[in-house]
Amino acid sequence: MPKQKIPALEYLRGISMLGVLGIHTGAYSLSNPHTNIHLFALLEICSRFSVPIFFFISAFGLFLHQDLSKPLDYWKFIKRRLRTVLLPYTVWSMLYILYSAWQSHNLAVLGPLNIIKSLFFGLASYQLYFLVVLLWFYALMPLWRKAVYLILQKPVCSLSGLLLMQILFDYYSSYILHANFANGFINMLLEYRLNYWVMHYFFIFLLGGVCAVQYEQFKIFLHKFSHSITVFFLFSLGGLLSFYYYLVLHKGYSLEESVNTAHQLSPFGILYTLGITIFLFKILSSPNIPKFLRACLSLLGVHSYFIYLFHPFAMYGLTAYLHHHGIIMNGLVTIIFYLSALSISILMAIMMKKAGTALPLISYLLTGASKAKRS
Repeated sequence: MPKQKIPALEYLRGISMLGVLGIHTGAYSLSNPHTNIHLFALLEICSRFSVPIFFFISAFGLFLHQDLSKPLDYWKFIKRRLRTVLLPYTVWSMLYILYSAWQSHNLAVLGPLNIIKSLFFGLASYQLYFLVVLLWFYALMPLWRKAVYLILQKPVCSLSGLLLMQILFDYYSSYILHANFANGFINMLLEYRLNYWVMHYFFIFLLGGVCAVQYEQFKIFLHKFSHSITVFFLFSLGGLLSFYYYLVLHKGYSLEESVNTAHQLSPFGILYTLGITIFLFKILSSPNIPKFLRACLSLLGVHSYFIYLFHPFAMYGLTAYLHHHGIIMNGLVTIIFYLSALSISILMAIMMKKAGTALPLISYLLTGASKAKRS
């Protein structure tokens, strides 16, 4: 397929980034023992699509410009991903490790074994595991190409079967599998399985690939089943929220326990990810989106990678400020915290992009951007 720009993908990336910041803001709001359960639901439950939808976006971008009838130049493919993902991942991981050592006054954090563990599992900062999983997806690209080709033979039947397999696998991994083996290394591999097992997200990734390869048919599907897509989205959102409120109000779960149960890998979480992915793609593909909103979503989409990598630093600073002044994260403060972290991250992204124009090495190290891309 000839290269083309799909604005909906960029807008979707921007909205997903808003969700990522929401999830992390919700985690910080738990410092208040009387956190508003409804605001927490908005930040932590409604935003649960944010991580898996990035796999959909990544796969869509990869497969949109690929001809499955031709062999993959694997080395060329991997070489580019090492620059755009592995390099920034390593640089930012080291920045977060250095920050941790400075904050904790513990030089043991800089030990080789700790660094290797942090890099392999994405433990340097709470958001970086996504890139580890993404790198594994890239490494297995020949497998996904073959899978997409086979799915396209009978797409409805194949995707339905894969969705069921995803629900069963994630249910087992989330609620049944435990790291209780005698071997400590195996326990560690199981304990951090969410940080590198691509099987937790294989359905949404393959769905992105299928929708990209069949993009024209996908657009027809979005138009033809517009009402059904909206209904399914509302059903899946209602199901996930009902599960959350059931755990909190009926079962007596704490907010932390509830979000660790009603997450994106729960059955309703998977259905919600599917529902909102298709729904948002439909909405964002509309030519009737106001110009101002398109500009805002485009700004977020363009800078989403840097915002994703940087925003914990903004949240660290804001948290330190709140602690220093004895400010409790009530509802209003939580909202201000979110908006402040977003604003700081956007400003830093813009500043670093401008700095990267004068000093290309900055952009190269922090985002993997090449000179050719900026010219």
